[in-house]
Amino acid sequence: MESYQPTGTGESPLAAIDEWVNTTCPVCGAPAKRETNTMPQWAGSSWYFLRYVDSHNKEELVSREKADKYLPVDMYIGGVEHAVLHLLYSRFYTKFLCDIGVIDFDEPFKKLFNQGMITGKNGIKMSKSKGNVVSPDDLVRDYGCDSLRLYELFVGPPELDAEWDDRGIEGVSRFLNRFWNLVTDNKDKDIPATKEMLKLRHKLVYDIEYRFNQFSLNTVISGFMEYNNKMIELARKEGGIDKETLKTFVTLLAPFAPHIGEELWQQLGGTDSVFHSQWPECDQEAMKDDEIEVASR
Repeated sequence: MESYQPTGTGESPLAAIDEWVNTTCPVCGAPAKRETNTMPQWAGSSWYFLRYVDSHNKEELVSREKADKYLPVDMYIGGVEHAVLHLLYSRFYTKFLCDIGVIDFDEPFKKLFNQGMITGKNGIKMSKSKGNVVSPDDLVRDYGCDSLRLYELFVGPPELDAEWDDRGIEGVSRFLNRFWNLVTDNKDKDIPATKEMLKLRHKLVYDIEYRFNQFSLNTVISGFMEYNNKMIELARKEGGIDKETLKTFVTLLAPFAPHIGEELWQQLGGTDSVFHSQWPECDQEAMKDDEIEVASR
């Protein structure tokens, strides 16, 4: 075709090719027209997750061996508006492919998590037509992309709608600045890890990992803020914080604030990317308190 312009009738561009549309019925020989309503994009988006595990296979949609090894998908995350139809069609395609023997499971996802929407003022959905969208460019310019990432997570429980407020990003930015100062002030000190520092470090790992596994991402960010304050207080008391505790904090923070995480990891002596470091583990014994205050009768 020389032109792919819309027909103006709501039909696809194929409808404008008269010599192709007008044909002869192969059964009765009478004049006939070919179908011009092509397959919608819903088709490809209904099984792409199967292709991910075997994207270079030129012989079949997905090999049974790789499908058995990697599928079905463990967790499906999507907004309510997107998940309803996409989930419906994904399940339809999966059940069909299971029926014809391509795969051996009839549900595409083991678990579903519906995320809420970020709304404008008064809970109104953000839309260009309503003129209430927020451009990230200005926020990145003023606060940095890590602050924007953290605030998007901190704004509220991920399963609920949340109203956007530009003022909220200031608190997140202050937290990152305070943590940056804590690391840069202590990175060259030779501070041995005290029992109190070890306890704080392992409690940090436990709390952040627990909240993360619960998908409570807003409380993950608040957890970072809480432990940063505790570390600052302990540093004042002890004359500093040991480097291993700082590196542990940076490793946990990096998936949420990758730019500052990478920079601080290098400043703490990391020779490779922070994302190649070992995820920290908590020691239950090190977390225990030596003394517990019990109320008397």
